[in-house]
Amino acid sequence: MIRLLVFGFFLFHAVACRTQPAVKTGTANAAIQTGADQIGTFYKSLLNKRVALVVNHTSLIGKTYLADSLKALGVNIVKIFGPEHGFRGNAADGEHVNDSVDIKTGIALVSLYGKNKKPTPQQLENVDVVIFDIQDVGTRFYTYISTMHYVMEACAESNKRMIILDRPNPNDFVDGPMNEKPFQSFVAMHPIPIAHGLTVGELAQMINGEGWLINKLKCDIEIVKLKNWKHGQSYDLPVGPSPNLPNNQAIRLYPSICLFEGTVISVGRGTPYPFQAIGNPELKEMTFTFTPVTIKGVAVKPPHENKLCYGIDLRTETPARKINLNYLFKMYRAYPEKEKFFNSYFDVLAATPKLKQQIQQGMTEDQIRETWKPGLDSYNAMRKKYLLYP
Repeated sequence: MIRLLVFGFFLFHAVACRTQPAVKTGTANAAIQTGADQIGTFYKSLLNKRVALVVNHTSLIGKTYLADSLKALGVNIVKIFGPEHGFRGNAADGEHVNDSVDIKTGIALVSLYGKNKKPTPQQLENVDVVIFDIQDVGTRFYTYISTMHYVMEACAESNKRMIILDRPNPNDFVDGPMNEKPFQSFVAMHPIPIAHGLTVGELAQMINGEGWLINKLKCDIEIVKLKNWKHGQSYDLPVGPSPNLPNNQAIRLYPSICLFEGTVISVGRGTPYPFQAIGNPELKEMTFTFTPVTIKGVAVKPPHENKLCYGIDLRTETPARKINLNYLFKMYRAYPEKEKFFNSYFDVLAATPKLKQQIQQGMTEDQIRETWKPGLDSYNAMRKKYLLYP
C-alpha cells in the first residue's frame, strides 16, 4: 500500500501548477530544500491525524501542491485555510474571499480573508494539527505573516499543534522605520521594520519568544527548517506569491514601492508590470506612460483606472537591498500639489507618522536613515536570538 502511495505521490509531481505564472529563476535556488520539499521527514507524523492546511498556490513541492502530495500519501486533510488572494492565489488585492470547497480534492476551503481573519474555535474543533506553508516576501506589510500570527494565536487558544514548513526570504535584509504601536494593523501587526530579514519560521519563533500573541500565549510550533540556504543568499521564487507580484523584479522592488500605495502615485496595478512602474496623470513632464485597467483576479478598479499615467519604468532597474527612498523623493518633488500627495494609508504602511513628516520637511535620505538607526539596532539585537540560518 505504501508503495502505491509513493507511486501516486511521484505521479502528482509530474503535474504542473498553472494558477500563477511561473517566475523565471536562475541558479540561486540550486540544492535549496524548503520545508515542504522534506515531506518524507514529517508526513508519517500526520498519519491518523486530522490535518488542516494554511496554504495557497505557493505551497509547492516542485510543481505539485502540498495538499495534493499529502493527500496522495494518505494524510487526512479535513480543511484548508486560505489567506488573502485565496487558496489558488487568484483573488485581487483586498478582494473578499468566500468559503467554498476545492473542486479537485473535495476538501472544505475556509477563507481567512473573508468573515474572519483568525480561525475560530469551531473551525479548529475537528483538527489535530495545523500546517502552515506559504511563501512570504520579507516585508512587514505583506499580509501572509499576519495570517500566520492569527493562526498561531488560534492554535494556542485551542491547544492545537502547528507545523511551519519554512521557505527562504527573497528580500533578506533589515531596513526601514520600526512599527509604532498606535499604527498596529493587519499590515503592521508586529514591532518590526518594513524589511524584517527573517523567514516565516524565524518570525514565528520571535512572535512566541517575545510574547506577541494575545495574553502572551505560546503556540506549540514545530519548524521544518530549510536546507542549503543561509541569510544573505539570493533566492528566486518559482511562482508569483500574489497576483500583483508576478516576477522577481516586482518582488525585489516591493519593499520600497509598496509605500506608494499610500500616495496619489500608481504602482502599475492594472498593467502587465505591477510594482515595476510608478506614475500619475499629472506628471506630464515624464516620458514613460501606462494606463491602468481592471484585470479580473488581479486588479479591480486600480488607481487612475483608464487614465494615462506619466512616470518611471522600473523593469530594468537593479533593486537595492534596502528601502530605497529615492523613488519617493523624486515623485513627491515632481507632483504639483504637495498637500494632496499622501493619503491616510501612508502612515499605516509606514507604521509611523514620522516618515511622511520627514519627507515633507525636506530631510535627506541619510538624515532619515539616521532616525531609523536606534530602532534597527535594538531590533537586530533581538533578531539574533531567533535566527535559524545565521
